[in-house]
Amino acid sequence: MSSTRDIDALIEMMAKLPGLGPRSARRAVLHLIRKRALLLSPLADLMQEVAATARECVSCGNIGTSDVCNICASEKRANGELCVVEDVADLWAMERAGGFKGRYHVLGGTLSALDAIGPEDLRIPRLIDRVSTEGISEVILALNATVDGQTTAHYIADQLESRVRLTSLAQGVPIGGELDYLDDGTISAALRARKDI
Repeated sequence: MSSTRDIDALIEMMAKLPGLGPRSARRAVLHLIRKRALLLSPLADLMQEVAATARECVSCGNIGTSDVCNICASEKRANGELCVVEDVADLWAMERAGGFKGRYHVLGGTLSALDAIGPEDLRIPRLIDRVSTEGISEVILALNATVDGQTTAHYIADQLESRVRLTSLAQGVPIGGELDYLDDGTISAALRARKDI
């Protein structure tokens, strides 16, 4: 069996990726091996390139290939709006939606007493500095509707109170959602955030 040691190690490594378990990883690796010239070699080359060039934006925390990401470098995005998100995946989701034209700030997680994650473990001090130095007029808190996300939002709101306009994303019924399939918390949030027609 030693002849498959490298393949087994690759399957084990792939199984550590989010959304892939041991079975999915095994299927993915077998598919890559079957399509070696078309997929495996180019993928290996790209992974090596990304490993060498990927870096965190010094301003917002986005991932790119330069010290300052394209969003932070764009003068068109310097409109005074700063959207605060938990991680880069959230930033990319906001960009896919295409509705936000300002800049971002990636916290790198949320406050968590259970995991001993405090403000100094996140990019909260950098956020406060950016609000003071970059002419930010509005901070949009786009944090997940979890206990840790809301705790983090309240902490940031306390730190920035009276220094800048603070807003948060609306919560409630999703587009195309049916009331019968929604949880009680979502329905309650939608009722509290109701608006005039």
